[in-house]
Amino acid sequence: MTTHARLRISLACLCGLALVASLLVGCNAAAQRDSDKPQTPQVFKTRGDPAVTLRFQLFLPRGYGSEPARRWPLILFLHGAGERGDDIELVKVHGPPRVAEQAADFPFMVVSPQCPLGETWNNDLLQELLDHVLATWEIDEQRVYLTGLSMGGYGAWSLAQECPERFAAVVPICGGGTPIQAWLYGDSPKGKALRSLPFWAFHGASDTVVDPGESLRMVETLRDIGCDVKYTVYPGVGHDSWVKAYDDPELYAWLLSHKRT
Repeated sequence: MTTHARLRISLACLCGLALVASLLVGCNAAAQRDSDKPQTPQVFKTRGDPAVTLRFQLFLPRGYGSEPARRWPLILFLHGAGERGDDIELVKVHGPPRVAEQAADFPFMVVSPQCPLGETWNNDLLQELLDHVLATWEIDEQRVYLTGLSMGGYGAWSLAQECPERFAAVVPICGGGTPIQAWLYGDSPKGKALRSLPFWAFHGASDTVVDPGESLRMVETLRDIGCDVKYTVYPGVGHDSWVKAYDDPELYAWLLSHKRT
């Protein structure tokens, strides 16, 4: 059985759970999206002076728009260094935007911005984009999830520490971060929000691009301050640990089990 067949079966099985059932109601209703184009390029212009244009792919799940009062869970996905530039199709090569197009009933909206060539992820721009997305589409703000791979894994660790109150769960893959930031919050509202934010980090044990120790430093630091952190290391896997991680149906079930209160 293929990975994506397992993903479809697992997501279907989740319908029997009360939590996930509430998210999947209406998936088979008449879709309001264009069924031939479940993922479309979008353009967002920041409010700054000068304004910055940020392109992103938007995936709308089947059934989106069929129930006006319904709000959908959202995954914000940050790609790696190889997908930077001006070819927006590149952001669909890996991760949730790829899985979403291949799974029959992927129950999340997915927003996948593209980082400009030669740059890295900017937290201020990502927060502006998130504000725009939340104001424009029907999203459950208590179920906003953050994930990224490689450069995007660094971006996910950083953004999660910058604004932990905005996310329900975070999945950084083969990245790293600045552990001291987590300690500096102390008992402030940011610190309390961070300690209540669950993480699931992934890394390949044989990664020669980003040392697994980069993930481990973040995992150990966040555990030390009281965060709930899962850590999966794949033996014999190199830098592309995101393939196994994003193809695992358990990851998406784990995301849906968390809600920001």
